[in-house]
Amino acid sequence: MDANSPLKSAQESDPRVPLAEKRTNLATFRTAQSLDRTTLAWIRTTLTMNSFGFGLIAFFRTVREQKETPETIRMHQTAIHFGEGLVVIGTLATIAVALSHARSLYRLRRGELPEASRLPLSIAVALLLALLTMIGLWSFHSN
Repeated sequence: MDANSPLKSAQESDPRVPLAEKRTNLATFRTAQSLDRTTLAWIRTTLTMNSFGFGLIAFFRTVREQKETPETIRMHQTAIHFGEGLVVIGTLATIAVALSHARSLYRLRRGELPEASRLPLSIAVALLLALLTMIGLWSFHSN
């Protein structure tokens, strides 16, 4: 289409065009804000996982120090492994959410739609936590 076409001049004179562009920019801004809120929620979740992992280790260390028996030693060892697993999962999830957030913002700023991953982080973390729980139970009952 050339610059003098009737369609081009009709779009330029249509007062709705600037409003549509403004709404599009606001939608992009809302999407970016939503990504920020989701990332902050993930940070709270992963921080909780890390804190709980360290808390487990410290609690069972105290139990072991108060009364060192084969049972408290076994509980402490299991708690160390489970707590370390929580910290590792929490740390990996923090890195993954940061990368996902950066990738989504990059796509959004380029005018592209952010893509949903095939394996959402929430499902991946849930599966890892389930696996960690099963390993923890097996470790606790196998000794």
